[in-house]
Amino acid sequence: MDTAWGWYNHVMQPATSSRRAIADLSLLAIAFIWGLTFVMVQDAVRAYPVFAFLSARFLLAFLAMLPLALLLRKRTAGWGAATPLWRQIGAGVFIGLILFAGYSFQTMGLQYTTPAKAGFITGLSVVIVPVLGMVFARERPEAAAWLGVGMATAGLALLSLIGVNLKQGVNPGDILVFFCALSFAAHIFVTGRFSHRMDPLILTMTQILTVAVLATAASHFFEPPTPVFPRGQPLFAAIFTGVLATAVAFGVQTMAQRFTTATHTALIFATEPVFAALASFTLIGERLGPPQLLGGVLILAGMVTAELGPGLKLKRPKRDE
Repeated sequence: MDTAWGWYNHVMQPATSSRRAIADLSLLAIAFIWGLTFVMVQDAVRAYPVFAFLSARFLLAFLAMLPLALLLRKRTAGWGAATPLWRQIGAGVFIGLILFAGYSFQTMGLQYTTPAKAGFITGLSVVIVPVLGMVFARERPEAAAWLGVGMATAGLALLSLIGVNLKQGVNPGDILVFFCALSFAAHIFVTGRFSHRMDPLILTMTQILTVAVLATAASHFFEPPTPVFPRGQPLFAAIFTGVLATAVAFGVQTMAQRFTTATHTALIFATEPVFAALASFTLIGERLGPPQLLGGVLILAGMVTAELGPGLKLKRPKRDE
């Protein structure tokens, strides 16, 4: 592990363009891993309560990160040295609150909607990121940003509203996952603002522990008593999502976002719903109808349009000197 991380740290030292390319490839790998988890999580929460599953997932993520953080603390010691520790912990807790909201909405939504639809709706976070930049960073929007929002909105309507029974209304799972997209957009945006000034291990460990604590508390108050860790498929899902899709993924994301922008990160994460749809088709045979496929394409097109437009020109984070 130390050798592998040492190699990663070493190759991130050349020219800025090289560091950005490596960061982008790392983020693409994260998107692929996240795309695989939709089917896995849906199966898990059919047999295990939502908050109890999130508690197990993030407890395992924290335990997986702990030895890694101790092993690598010297390698990242200089990162964020100018920022007081209490500010870094506070930022991690704040990001963790946002992350807890996102995963709660997504995991609950997967009880009612399909993995492919959840993947595409979650992908709306990419379009929302530049809008957050406009609202909170006072960036001037371009026409491409609004065009991307319009295309993604039309895609969401096709994906979620076509064939809806007026008496039953919109699928509640789609609504929950939409709020997940809002939360994940905020997570990408805020992480991009904080990560270049702070130690990535502290930031990652704090937000993971925050989600674990909140999920454990929510399970205690709102769900029937359950074992700390599930068995069978839910346990496998908790291990896979906790260790690989959470500890490793967010550690790499926090580090990689030091060398790229929040909007560029969002563009790369646009591939996640594609991976989710492919995994759903391969593993459970989910097939989207023509309107839903068109909706998915429009959402993806909206993501790319909003980001490559270039949408909003969010400033690139400055590296620590």
